[in-house]
Amino acid sequence: MKLLLHACCGPCSLEPTRLLAHAGHDIAIAYMNSNIHPAEEYARRAETLRAWAASGGLPVVEGPYDPEAWERTVGAVAADAAKSREDRCRACYRLRLEETACYASAHGFDGISTTLTVSPYQYTDVIREELERAATAHKLAYVFEDFRPFYDEATRRSRELNMYRQNYCGCRISQAEAETERRERKAARKAAREAEQLKRSAEAAVAEEERLRKRAERKAYAEKQERKHRILKELREKNRDRSERPNA
Repeated sequence: MKLLLHACCGPCSLEPTRLLAHAGHDIAIAYMNSNIHPAEEYARRAETLRAWAASGGLPVVEGPYDPEAWERTVGAVAADAAKSREDRCRACYRLRLEETACYASAHGFDGISTTLTVSPYQYTDVIREELERAATAHKLAYVFEDFRPFYDEATRRSRELNMYRQNYCGCRISQAEAETERRERKAARKAAREAEQLKRSAEAAVAEEERLRKRAERKAYAEKQERKHRILKELREKNRDRSERPNA
């Protein structure tokens, strides 16, 4: 099948392209991710993807970077307090997969797929629903696979290849959430270290108190023994004096 593979980034493309090519698909990669914020991050991920794809002879097509379109659709969902994170992510998947399907239909592809399911942090079932919806709307086949079991291998390979690895999903909201989570983890680690230090200080204080107590006991015992020996010595000297006196 001539397959257009939507890719969120280079590292997440490693295992899906390998597996899909092994299954016999003729793959081109679609970088269509107006969700990524800021523009510098979008460009860095695109550059990483293109450089890696070129090394493997994989063609890459890039959609327009239109963060305003993302704000009009996904941003509006995110701003609605009644909507959940899942609702926000669904809207984001829909925007990007719809763009992928539209391009695939216009350029002679047989079907579409996506690398989004590599991440254990994504809504895999929702991705499947949106992939099927986009493909059906454009009369395309779709290839869905849960790539999460290959996440660790993709991580290992991307590090081995020295690829840029982002530390948040992509959108401005996920960036803020990731930064908050990192601050919270940092604060938790600091609190844990401080608690451990307090515990060690308390244990050290208890140990020092025990050492001083034993030292006092040893001192008191030594003084007692010294008095005992002195008394016994005095008694022996008195007895010796009596025995040395002449009988009256």
